[in-house]
Amino acid sequence: MTTDFAWPVRVYYEDTDAGGVVYHANYLKFMERARTEWLRALDFEQDRLRADYGIVFAVRRLSVEMQRPAHFNEALTVTCRVQRLRRASIEFEQVVQRDATVLVTGEVGIACVDVARQAPVAIPDEVTHALRAAEGTKA
Repeated sequence: MTTDFAWPVRVYYEDTDAGGVVYHANYLKFMERARTEWLRALDFEQDRLRADYGIVFAVRRLSVEMQRPAHFNEALTVTCRVQRLRRASIEFEQVVQRDATVLVTGEVGIACVDVARQAPVAIPDEVTHALRAAEGTKA
């Protein structure tokens, strides 16, 4: 799966430290927002996934590399690309950039979790089919 989903983010004052640079943990929030909007673009709201299927997606693994800083009031783009779709998990590659300059890269592993049992569970077929259709691969 190789299609990038892009989401615009503006750096607010609250995202920065005393030096006007984005605080490192806020890049994780930017990446989370992009994954949420990616799901929304596929017509899946996280609250509906929980209500209809009893699942949530939870981060299980994360690797981030900071390359350059972002600053107050800059317009950024956060992308997410599905690297691997498995039965009960999704592996993403994410990039935060300013124009063509890469600021942060990340690899994020997401697990599909049954809320009641607090245990991994297969991603619902409807969701898997939508992911594969969006990527133009066989369902």
